[in-house]
Amino acid sequence: MSDRFWPQAFAIARRDLDRERRAGEVAWVTIPFGAIALLLVPLAVGINQDVLARIGTGMLFVVVMLFGVLTAVRRTSAETPEQRDAIALLGIDPAAEFVGRTMAGSLLLLVFQIVMAAVAVVLYGLDISGWAWMVVVMPLTALGLAELGTISSSIASSTNAGPALVPLLVTPLAIPLLLGATQTVEAIDRDGGNLAWPVLMTIVVLALAIVGVATARPLQETR
Repeated sequence: MSDRFWPQAFAIARRDLDRERRAGEVAWVTIPFGAIALLLVPLAVGINQDVLARIGTGMLFVVVMLFGVLTAVRRTSAETPEQRDAIALLGIDPAAEFVGRTMAGSLLLLVFQIVMAAVAVVLYGLDISGWAWMVVVMPLTALGLAELGTISSSIASSTNAGPALVPLLVTPLAIPLLLGATQTVEAIDRDGGNLAWPVLMTIVVLALAIVGVATARPLQETR
């Protein structure tokens, strides 16, 4: 790994975050639609507090997964071929680009999760007394979804399918993250916690990191 790797990665992350600050897509599009999605469930099933409390955590992470895919699609469509060519001409390490884009995506998705969790607590009356593991679950979910989105974006940009391919790639692969997040919280409620699911999520995140770094250069060359 060269001395320029991390400066390049942080530069890519800053670029993506500056782009989000100017566009405000997560703040003004993704977060409001995610909150509306959480609101629709109580309207559909009725205001039964026991039912809402029982399904609330699962609905929270379903919304996180679905709108995490939306975030990946929006970030893919914002990256033009000219911008990708400029990054290649500047000599940016493709692996550093992958890491930088993943860092920016993780931060945006973590903010999204925190806001959605607050909305879910209000709408579903969730008991947060046993949510200590959320400090682990939320970053792992954000990092895993960001990695999936970045890898899928690179694959989509190298094919004729474009952004339309991203949800088809991300959604099935995000299932272990969804299961890990929901089962971790449910295990806390049942028996005080279970390391198996957070370990599974960690393995998935590490595997995606290895795949993303290893395939970054080949995928760049096929664009």
